[in-house]
Amino acid sequence: MKALVLGAAGLLGSELVKLLPDAVALTREQVPVTDLAALNGALPHYEANVVFNCAAYNAVDAAEGQQEAAYQVNAQGAFNVALACAEHNARLIHFSTNFVFSGAQEGAYVEKDEVGPLGVYGKSKLEGEKLVAMVAPRALIIRTAALFGGSAGRTRPSFPERILERAAAGERLRVVSDQTVNPTYAADLARAAIALASSDLDGVVHVVGGGCSAWDELARVTLAAFGVTAAIEPVPTSELAAPAPRPRNGCLASTRTQLLRPWPEALREWALTRGQSGTKKP
Repeated sequence: MKALVLGAAGLLGSELVKLLPDAVALTREQVPVTDLAALNGALPHYEANVVFNCAAYNAVDAAEGQQEAAYQVNAQGAFNVALACAEHNARLIHFSTNFVFSGAQEGAYVEKDEVGPLGVYGKSKLEGEKLVAMVAPRALIIRTAALFGGSAGRTRPSFPERILERAAAGERLRVVSDQTVNPTYAADLARAAIALASSDLDGVVHVVGGGCSAWDELARVTLAAFGVTAAIEPVPTSELAAPAPRPRNGCLASTRTQLLRPWPEALREWALTRGQSGTKKP
């Protein structure tokens, strides 16, 4: 596998690069997905036969006021990558999100369920899915949710990392209790994506951590895994008044592949791997 990882500096991209030491890792500064000419130059130059597109505009709240920027990366950028892969006969593994669903359904969403994103982020990612499928019908589109992992000191910390930072600072921890997701360990997702890249599977597939969790539960499990004592105050979504609407039910399931291991198990492994660097008991 001659792999090229786009968006290699992000959480998922960096995990893929760890597992694919011979892969070409390109950050958005080196080759932005908004630059079709750069993509058409990179793929043949590096002789890539598999492209993992991890590049995304994923600032959910900021996207509400920066719609053009979100669509440039999540829709036009995805289209550009698909065009380049089609032109140079490379397999495309594209990553999407549970935010393509409205969250109104009671059970977990599977691949064939009706989409209906609520905010700009989800709408732009869904548009990206459609464009990828149109240009590269053999591409694999992996929807995932609530990524966590990585090492301390990342510039874009995941939710568990933000909880640890806030606890260390002695902040009041008010966390939403009426939205559910599948917390997904980025290292597990990366391993699964590499395996799926070598399979014949194409189209949309859901790859997430096993089990669903409200955000406040995820916060409590995170603190326990890192040995941090702090109180979590559950609050309804309405109290936080975030700019972007979010699906109440963001849980995914799959009819096409197995889910990853249970998320609490993965989170505890991450805690052991990462240690308690940068955290203090308040």
